[in-house]
Amino acid sequence: MKLLIPGGAGYIGSHMVRYALREGHDVTILDDFSTGHQWATADCEVLEVNLLNQERLNQLLGGRRFDGVIHFAAKSLVGESMTKPDMYFRNNVVGTLNLVDAMLKNGCRNLVFSSTAAIFGNPQTEKISEEHPKNPINPYGKGKLMVEQMLESVCDAYDFNACCLRYFNAAGADQSGDIGEAHDPETHLIPNVLRSLLGDGDVLKVFGNDYATHDGTCVRDYVHVNDLAQAHLLGLESLDKESGFKAFNLGNGSGYSVLDIVNVCSEVAGCEVEYEVAPRRKGDPATLVADCSNAIKGLGWWPEFGSLSDIVSTAWKWHYASGR
Repeated sequence: MKLLIPGGAGYIGSHMVRYALREGHDVTILDDFSTGHQWATADCEVLEVNLLNQERLNQLLGGRRFDGVIHFAAKSLVGESMTKPDMYFRNNVVGTLNLVDAMLKNGCRNLVFSSTAAIFGNPQTEKISEEHPKNPINPYGKGKLMVEQMLESVCDAYDFNACCLRYFNAAGADQSGDIGEAHDPETHLIPNVLRSLLGDGDVLKVFGNDYATHDGTCVRDYVHVNDLAQAHLLGLESLDKESGFKAFNLGNGSGYSVLDIVNVCSEVAGCEVEYEVAPRRKGDPATLVADCSNAIKGLGWWPEFGSLSDIVSTAWKWHYASGR
């Protein structure tokens, strides 16, 4: 297939690009490099544009046909969204609307949208299924839910198909070691643990150790970034089989605690992780775990990286080799 990947220079987007190329597809990246990296782009065409520049976007895409668009271009820091909600709604909602408008003008009908578990808000069940109430508690999650609702309406009104994939915590790096997770600032647990081992970060803080979990620390659902790439490609393929709007949750289905992450990082790296316990962060639920049974059944998705050790090993290879 001929694919357009907005956000293809970012963490998950760059892994999607590599995965699609290995599967034999023709890829064009669209990115403004506000958070993505030139070094993360593969040997394929790159269109540099911000989705808010609708005129330039239409110029670049005018007359071009793609079999599918896999859309990752978004701001994604929850804390930043609380202080700059206008930027998040403008970038993530209006930017996606501009992209959809350009797709409709050029006869491109299939979109896979990178959504988030943040659309659900605080969990009301042990595992979060697609039917879980949607009550986002931050502008990042609210904007993603608005995009999902917009896409469903577009699918109802036009000959347009969309698959929304809501995942919890992307982790790991490509097996090649050439690309991996590099954010500024880095807010994700696994890279911060590994960077602390390399001496590139502050002493690790564990926020709360008195939760109702097996070791008192928060439990989260981690899924390897290449398994997410697999799911996005399967999501696109599913639109040829069944048109309209659909959505799936993605995760490992069991969850790992903060101390589980710390212990596995120690084992993989062969040295002890130093950390200090800090007070709980406001709004952190004890457990966030996906029910991904619908994705397994509906997409034929099956994560290749089945263990936390598998995930962390790829991340350690990347951080150790790159120094990032």
